[in-house]
Amino acid sequence: MANILLIAEDKKRELKKVTLNALTFAKQAAEKINGQVIVLAVGAGISKVAEEISAYGVSKVITAETDGLENYIAETWSAVVADVTRANDVGLVCMASTSMGKDLMPRVAATLGAGMASDVLGFDGATFTRTMWAGNAYANVEITTPIKVCTVQGTAFDTAEKAGDSPVESFMPTIPEAKTRFIGFNESVSERPDLTEASVIVSGGRGLKGSENFKLIEDLADLFGGAVGATRAAVDAGWMPNDLQVGQTGKIVASDIYFAIGLSGAIQHMAGMKNSKYIIAINKDEEAPIFEIADAGLVADLFKVLPEITNTIRKEMGK
Repeated sequence: MANILLIAEDKKRELKKVTLNALTFAKQAAEKINGQVIVLAVGAGISKVAEEISAYGVSKVITAETDGLENYIAETWSAVVADVTRANDVGLVCMASTSMGKDLMPRVAATLGAGMASDVLGFDGATFTRTMWAGNAYANVEITTPIKVCTVQGTAFDTAEKAGDSPVESFMPTIPEAKTRFIGFNESVSERPDLTEASVIVSGGRGLKGSENFKLIEDLADLFGGAVGATRAAVDAGWMPNDLQVGQTGKIVASDIYFAIGLSGAIQHMAGMKNSKYIIAINKDEEAPIFEIADAGLVADLFKVLPEITNTIRKEMGK
């Protein structure tokens, strides 16, 4: 195995933080195989993204931008990634395990005829480590194809630190004729930070008893400039949109502070937030599983204590 290719992800031409977590994995993996890390930025107008990632001490940053790549389409982007892979002696292609990563990387693997591991937590130079059964078991996965592909669980790695400027070079891709085309993108607009990048997250579950009561969650989150999350039960009930779901089938987060309000702690939910640094739980059921992983817990009626907690914090913050 030779070089490692990391696919950078951006949002509106701003580098997503999770790419820097995946970069930490890529650098650790490169040390195991005595290889180098190459970062690929795909799209249009991505010079700012390339400039930002170049400050993190990689072998080089490659930009691929031309007509037809303005908007993400897995069919065309996977062909570009495959071309860059073949042209740079790459043995491992990786990307953060985001919605885009989960969509793009399987197609990249198919295009390259490569084996793939998903939601990787580590790599020892021969096998990949990933979780199974909602994080209750670990598997060591061996990929036998010459080129290997993986998605990286960003919450398992620290954010990479800047380590010196890296050269940036352009790559002129050949865009294949696609069977799909970009129509439009209807984005959920919010002033709150994205769940995967928020330092404070306040999540609610079935105990909120209705969408109108999530105002209690939002009030607390707003004090910290934090994000609002929800369990699958709350999303399935129609109380909150599915892009706010935290858990195994939602978003995987690792915030500095995670408030778990009125949620019992199903294993699927805990698999998506247990790597948070400090977990605070409020539930009236003292046997709720969430208390097993909480750093601080309060057995109480959330409708009584949460407004009091929010008001106390507001006064302390002078808001």
